[in-house]
Amino acid sequence: MDKKLKVGVLGATGMVGQRFLALLENHPWYEVAAVAASPRSAGKTYEEAVGGRWKMDTPMPEAVKNQKVLNVNEVEAVASQVDFVFSAVDMTKEEIRAIEDAYAKTETPVVSNNSAHRWTPDVPMVVPEINPEHFDVIPFQQKRLGTRRGFVAVKPNCSIQSYAPALTAWKEFEPYEVVATTYQAISGAGKTFKDWPEMEGNIIPYIGGEEEKSEQEPLRLWGTIENGQIVKASSPVITCQCIRVPVLNGHTAAVFVKFRKKPSKEQLIEKLVTFKGVPQELKLPSAPAQFIQYLEEDNRPQVALDVDFERGMGVSIGRLREDTVYDYKFVGLSHNTVRGAAGGAVLCAELLTARGYIQAK
Repeated sequence: MDKKLKVGVLGATGMVGQRFLALLENHPWYEVAAVAASPRSAGKTYEEAVGGRWKMDTPMPEAVKNQKVLNVNEVEAVASQVDFVFSAVDMTKEEIRAIEDAYAKTETPVVSNNSAHRWTPDVPMVVPEINPEHFDVIPFQQKRLGTRRGFVAVKPNCSIQSYAPALTAWKEFEPYEVVATTYQAISGAGKTFKDWPEMEGNIIPYIGGEEEKSEQEPLRLWGTIENGQIVKASSPVITCQCIRVPVLNGHTAAVFVKFRKKPSKEQLIEKLVTFKGVPQELKLPSAPAQFIQYLEEDNRPQVALDVDFERGMGVSIGRLREDTVYDYKFVGLSHNTVRGAAGGAVLCAELLTARGYIQAK
């Protein structure tokens, strides 16, 4: 790429916004040209606006410290400075849908980490290795919005990244019934232990709205485009429990699966480790060389050892074995704020750029 594209980060002061900025530091294709947040942060430098709330384990990028924070609600002013935006705004779902559509209507593509548009029929919700073909729905959305280059694309919920890739790799064996329990890190709530001391040594067996997302969103990933809309798949049936655990980063899933065509354990492992998608073929900047690794040790995957596999963009699977009730069971692990949030969105943007959907204005 001859010249870097200019990107804005909406909701730049929050945890996912911070992760975007950390991941975009020295990105070969993109440079951060605008940071936007709520009116109370607008007008301050980014460093002043964040203050002592920088939550990443790497230093705040020098390039953004002195950037003036823009008011995220001043859509035209922000859009005029960038080629596209990442969205991590903290608003109600209705407000998020409205503001993301507003940016799209300025002919500014929006790649969103938010859940508000995940079920809008003509908005693609994509894990680039799993369903890149869903980007083909964008022209139908543009027709609805009345745009030429503006659109909204989203990535799915962070928790499903720990098991949906494995089930996708096993598609030919026809998984039809899945039970999953996810053990979710506190950064998924935008928190650290400093923010949430009551989570130390504690487990909370409820995360609002998470179980429905974990059961339904994989079906949308495996859906098809019909008449300009994405229609979710009907199988497999998934039931989920979602539990908050005292871990900073890393969502773990314990999963049980029934297959219509029962494979051998060796077949399942072979499908995992050879599974790759368009990001690997195109060698996109954020793509993991190995999307899924299989760990043979009985005590893996572990958050402490495996959450940063492939810079947090890979998925770790282990403890695959036959079950007495279901056909097989396994444990999965993914990094919830890298692959599951900002990193997944950056990879979506890279694929959209490679396919010509995101270009310089």
